[in-house]
Amino acid sequence: MSGRGRLRVYLGAAPGVGKTYHMLDEARRRAGRGADVVVGLVETHDRPHTQAMLDDLEVVPRRTIEYRGATFTEMDVDAVLARRPQVAIVDELAHTNVPGSRNAKRWQDVEELLDAGIDVITTVNVQHLESLNDVVQKITGVPQRETVPDEVVRSADQIELVDQTPEALRRRMAHGNIYKPEKIDAALSNYFRPGNLGALRELALLWVAGRVDEALQRYRDQHGIDKVWETRERIVVALTGGPEGSTLIRRAARIAQRSGAPASDLLAVHVARSDGLTAASPKSLAEQRALVESLGGTFHSVVGDDIPEALLQFARAENATQLVLGVSSRGRVQRFLAGFGIGETVVQQSGDIDVHMVTHERSAADQSRLAWIKRVLRQPETGPRWWGPVAGLVVPIVLTLVLANLRTQLNLVNEVLIFLAGVVAVARLGGLLSAFFASLTASVLLNYYFIRPYYRLTINDPQNIVALVVFALVALIVASVVDFASRQERRAGTASAEAETLSELAVAVLRGDEAINAMLARFRETFGMDSAALLERVDPSLPPRPDELDDPDAWRLVAATSATGAMPARAPGRADVLVGAGPDTVLALTGRTLPAADQRVLTAFAAQTAVALERSRLAAQAAQAVPLAEADKMRTALLAAVSHDLRTPLAAAKLAVASLKNTSVDWTPEDRAELLDSADESLTQLTRLVENLLDMSRLQAGALNLHTEAVNAEDITEAAMDGLDAADRLRVEARGLESVPDVRADPVLLERAVANLVANALKHGGADGRVLVTASALGDSVELRVIDRGPGVAPQDFERIFTPFQRLGDRDNTTGVGLGLALSRGLVEAMSGSLEPEETPGGGLTMVITLPRWTEPAPLPEP
Repeated sequence: MSGRGRLRVYLGAAPGVGKTYHMLDEARRRAGRGADVVVGLVETHDRPHTQAMLDDLEVVPRRTIEYRGATFTEMDVDAVLARRPQVAIVDELAHTNVPGSRNAKRWQDVEELLDAGIDVITTVNVQHLESLNDVVQKITGVPQRETVPDEVVRSADQIELVDQTPEALRRRMAHGNIYKPEKIDAALSNYFRPGNLGALRELALLWVAGRVDEALQRYRDQHGIDKVWETRERIVVALTGGPEGSTLIRRAARIAQRSGAPASDLLAVHVARSDGLTAASPKSLAEQRALVESLGGTFHSVVGDDIPEALLQFARAENATQLVLGVSSRGRVQRFLAGFGIGETVVQQSGDIDVHMVTHERSAADQSRLAWIKRVLRQPETGPRWWGPVAGLVVPIVLTLVLANLRTQLNLVNEVLIFLAGVVAVARLGGLLSAFFASLTASVLLNYYFIRPYYRLTINDPQNIVALVVFALVALIVASVVDFASRQERRAGTASAEAETLSELAVAVLRGDEAINAMLARFRETFGMDSAALLERVDPSLPPRPDELDDPDAWRLVAATSATGAMPARAPGRADVLVGAGPDTVLALTGRTLPAADQRVLTAFAAQTAVALERSRLAAQAAQAVPLAEADKMRTALLAAVSHDLRTPLAAAKLAVASLKNTSVDWTPEDRAELLDSADESLTQLTRLVENLLDMSRLQAGALNLHTEAVNAEDITEAAMDGLDAADRLRVEARGLESVPDVRADPVLLERAVANLVANALKHGGADGRVLVTASALGDSVELRVIDRGPGVAPQDFERIFTPFQRLGDRDNTTGVGLGLALSRGLVEAMSGSLEPEETPGGGLTMVITLPRWTEPAPLPEP
């Protein structure tokens, strides 16, 4: 078995749609055709129909792992690799493995199997995709702690969407085909609400549609298809950097909206031309880029001297169906001399792309009234080399034919000046060599047709000889100056275009909005290449081999998606253009050989890629270091707190017990009772501290189990007060709790949160230490307030009081480890509520718990 295995992903629009069943059905189908199929891991969740699909399939035994006194099972990657089947079935791609496993994530296990040449069939739900994680949380209110990078799923060879309508999925839930009976009502009234399921379904469909569009584009690139396939509306708007850009963008956005195209299918493109005539304003381009991105579109920049060709090439490469560009009014003289403008040329060459021409007063390309004259006279950057010398011969002949008919109206001085202007025009058009031919031809024609005796190459008047010689010298000198100025203008224009392109890329890298694969896509589109790939040596520690450049096994992609285009090079020796991008890393492009000028720009691009690559690696390392730093900070604070706060009650209890065990002292019944009360009080305090620490650790690990139900605020407050002593209970007053509706919460956790808040309020309640607990209904929520009249907290310190192990304003270490408020907020937020502090009018602090009110589950539709 050789090469990388193929990955097939069943993407579920929501839990319970049947993705695992479909995966096992595919496994049985392949096994029936004779393929070697094994089940690496499948989670059936005790669903009988899913369990039945495992019959006749070989299942690799799981690996058992001990972690914190509990036993867990995970996929045995080593056993699957040793078995080396053709196909491995691995469920739940986004699963987080138990600490001590071979890899932290199951998708990393799958990558190992694929690298070993084993085909993998797996499943994942749309809510576990990294790019949609925050969106799903906003929709459902449930955070998803297990995610998988989108690139891993996008790199799959096949993605199949498993989908059901919300009504069908809820019926399946009601029939007990997904969850156990005791969980059905809670699921239907929370996560599996029709609105949630509809939104998840739309997210899944849009994500898969984007993946299908990528596959279609790859197919078009591989087969060289440049015709537009109108599978979806995609609008390209051409920007010049002029003031008309904002109008064009908004017009294109309205066209996209009317045609039903998503915002992501709005593409703005700017062509950086090397002749210096575009007059693009960097500030305007930056503003227009921000406008496009605010509308949900993307901004692109390409290099090209032929603007119509560059626009249409980009539009066809993106499979665009409509092109929006601005055109300005031009006079007849301009139209006659300059020929067709950009708009007319685009319309002529657009083919099956619809072109929208939006009129405006003046575009950036036409801001100068002489821009069209420059365009007529500019020296062509490409074309036959004989164009300039031919013009040097033709222009004097044409002038001779014209001036021969005007001989009686002009004198020799006028004729010499007109020929001099023709030589200068040829110099501007074709360079110094062309001007030399033009001056030589003009001198001969002047002598033959305009200096007496006519039609003979002789000169009778010596002054005419001087005039002819001076004409030739002045023509050559002026032509050399014009040629030098033209070359300098071209160099300045090229440098401006290069600087503009590099500046845009540098800004994107510094903003951090360009991933490596997005940058490679920019390289490819900017230089018109077929593919771009970022390769690195597999083992940089080994010295390079002579044949290494042509060996694909010695090189690998820097990341799973660090390649774009059709059939990217897998080894540096197979690329048409190769540029270094850091130690043991190269940028390989295929398609054509770039000229030296583009090579210089590409080298700068590669340097930016190296910066972006290093930045991403440092960001990954920093992300790994953050939880370690937080954990270290937590441990440091915990040790500082434990050094006294936990040791004090432990020492008091130990002292009381030791005193009672001392037989040399004859304790009176009163003394013995006092010692027992001291030990009991110390152990109670110690138990409370340990419980808080354990609950905080569960919250941080995301392992807190919730059992929500209808909870009465009055009952919870009374239960929280039962934990106080008699004196404290007398200082707590409850008002209005009996009139508010029930809330959706876990009664045990809510009682713990309220008890911590009341205890904190009693501790800081001022001279009398009185605490007031009130409740009120507000829309779909219920607010529970714990009010004290103490010194209060400054508004700028509101967030600090929720920091673990922070005792704001405490002067001693006998008031606990500082976990009460942090734990209370964590418990409330775990129940989809919030805990916020407010200033008590007249002085003091009010802690406000906001929780959703309880609503009865909607009746289930008939199956």
